[in-house]
Amino acid sequence: MACCRWRVVYRYYMLTYMPRGLARFVKYSSVGCSTFAFDLVLLYLLIDYAQVPYIYATALAFLVAISIHYVVSRRYVFQGTLRQAHSGYAIFVVIAFGGLLLVTGGMYVMVEYAHVQPLLARVAVAGVVGFWNYLMNLYVNFRVAGLHGVVVHSRGDDE
Repeated sequence: MACCRWRVVYRYYMLTYMPRGLARFVKYSSVGCSTFAFDLVLLYLLIDYAQVPYIYATALAFLVAISIHYVVSRRYVFQGTLRQAHSGYAIFVVIAFGGLLLVTGGMYVMVEYAHVQPLLARVAVAGVVGFWNYLMNLYVNFRVAGLHGVVVHSRGDDE
């Protein structure tokens, strides 16, 4: 019950006091931080327990996390998109592939040349890739950037 009250207060604050664009970015960032934490745990497990080379482990963990991120973002962050789920996911994966190139390239440079531990390198690269993914999804995939003044309600299951 307390969780539901917190959601109502959070939603009221987000809709009342925060500009739409900033609210969307905060939501996207919270989803991104959660899926990034999952990404790091999976990366750690793949490298340390499954003995997967760090480049392959980075790619696999990133792709799993980005798929979860799409499902949550579509439902929670980019409400009101008119794009169908399957085509939106395809575009999301293409955008994520660009992010994956940035992630694996940055990881390779930091681990091989700067001798940074893989998990720390992944954290360092995360901000750039997260911002890239947000902007690309905002303007290209979900195309809701111009809808900041439009009130978009969910299906009513938030109350």
